[in-house]
Amino acid sequence: MKNMKTRTKVLLAVGGLFAITALVGILFGSAGRNDEFQPQNEFKLEPWIELKLGPIDMSINKAVLYLFLAAALTCFVMTYIAKRMVARPNRVQAAVEAAYDLTRNQITRTNMDDKTARKWFAFTATLFFFIWFSNMIGYIPLPTNTEHKVDIFGLQVPALAIYAATANLSVPLALTLVVWFAYHIEGVRTHGPIGYLKTWVPAGVTGAATIPIFVIEAISHFVRIISLSVRLFANLLAGHLLILFMGGGLVVILGLAALGVLTVPVAIAFFIFEVGLVATLQAFIFATLTSIYIGGATSAEGH
Repeated sequence: MKNMKTRTKVLLAVGGLFAITALVGILFGSAGRNDEFQPQNEFKLEPWIELKLGPIDMSINKAVLYLFLAAALTCFVMTYIAKRMVARPNRVQAAVEAAYDLTRNQITRTNMDDKTARKWFAFTATLFFFIWFSNMIGYIPLPTNTEHKVDIFGLQVPALAIYAATANLSVPLALTLVVWFAYHIEGVRTHGPIGYLKTWVPAGVTGAATIPIFVIEAISHFVRIISLSVRLFANLLAGHLLILFMGGGLVVILGLAALGVLTVPVAIAFFIFEVGLVATLQAFIFATLTSIYIGGATSAEGH
């Protein structure tokens, strides 16, 4: 085995996994297709407490719970660490200081001038930490599945499920609109209404060419609403769907228990990948693009 190539080891492992799957399939067979299980319901927002103000639906559901948890954790952790800063930091403080340095120097200061960075650092850092906490909480199983309940000492308790508020398009869209209006308002404050619109045309472009360039730039600003919100939403939704299907959803739908031998390792790999990389990367990208947009709106050269 020591002299065996890595490629050969991988092929043998995969072959062994398929062999075990085939053996389990022969022993247990198939329970038949399950049409009652609807995996999309995991992302359906059923109101827990109905609250409507005219046409506005402000009902409390699991998305509201996850948003509250993310906001509470962001405030608590930052306040807790700030009050307990010591000269020789422990691991938690060191991790928070590293994240602080990331948001201050890598995200904010590299995309804005010093004056603008000092003004908008708190905003971009809050965005980063709020989205990061929201993403990470989404991978912790919580009793939020009210469609399927379990009996615990006679009490009907919601089943454990994973869900992320950022996997609901309305949340990334709301954050995106805040960013979109914020950088436009800051651009107008910096350059004035006419001066800000002039920055949409790069320096050196004159004559008739300014018209199509201006139109393209205007369109790009509206496209940012879609790209910024959908990027965060789609990545989180896709990750949760893959974990759901590979972790057991596909087995239940097809009624083929043997398939779990193949899908569960894949689900574990996806889970580690999502928690270890995607959750932080998407928060970083959102905050970085926010800094770029604000920096571009306030810079002397414009976009």
